[in-house]
Amino acid sequence: MRRPVQDLRAFYDEPAGLLTRRLVARRLHEAWGTAEGCDVLGLGYATPWLDAFSGARRAIAAMPGGQGAEAWPVASPRNRSLLVEETRLPFAAGAFDRILLVHALEEAEDAGRLLAEAARVLAPAGRIILAAAARGGLWARAESTPFGHGRPFTRRQMERLVREAGLEPMAWSATLFAPPWPPLFPLAETWDRMARAVAPGSAGVILLEAGRRTYAPVRPGLAEAAVAALGELAPAPARPIPASRGLAPAGERR
Repeated sequence: MRRPVQDLRAFYDEPAGLLTRRLVARRLHEAWGTAEGCDVLGLGYATPWLDAFSGARRAIAAMPGGQGAEAWPVASPRNRSLLVEETRLPFAAGAFDRILLVHALEEAEDAGRLLAEAARVLAPAGRIILAAAARGGLWARAESTPFGHGRPFTRRQMERLVREAGLEPMAWSATLFAPPWPPLFPLAETWDRMARAVAPGSAGVILLEAGRRTYAPVRPGLAEAAVAALGELAPAPARPIPASRGLAPAGERR
């Protein structure tokens, strides 16, 4: 059972959620910058980070039916979010250059099928980042946060998932090393820098970036099911796509 969208929205307005926004945003910016010229999909509950992709040609927030959806962007008269069946996305194959999964895997009924469907709508030269609760971190044990619900993951489990979906791990990173205790939040960034070197297994969130093993054609898509309110989401046209800079610092490249 997925956490309702109201609970997720409330969490990201709290101190713990604001800290999560900031630290995860830093990792995403290291990898993708502003996603200049890219078509971007956020799957799960990715809206706290999608606004940062200001250079994107198009950005869509797809929210699973068991979670519920909210309007996004908040300041725009045109809604770019929709409710989806997570294993049957209403987009054409290869439609997105960048796909971000947050709060998507942990409570999925079938994480493998969800990721396989995300891989279907990924462009041949595209990149996908999975952000999930880390099994060894304290945040996975904090039921007051969304990371304390569902199934947490290890890095190896996430690598296995992406490979089963026909993708290849390319880079990884981690954050939220500080315990989920508000008095320690002012020290969180310093804690991250120190723990990454001395206790890498204590992270609260793992981020794994992956791409296609080859540029072979993807299987047929579901373009006929695209939602009219969002406009036709055809496969991304042949055009140069900015290279990802990768999540991991030196020494962690895959």
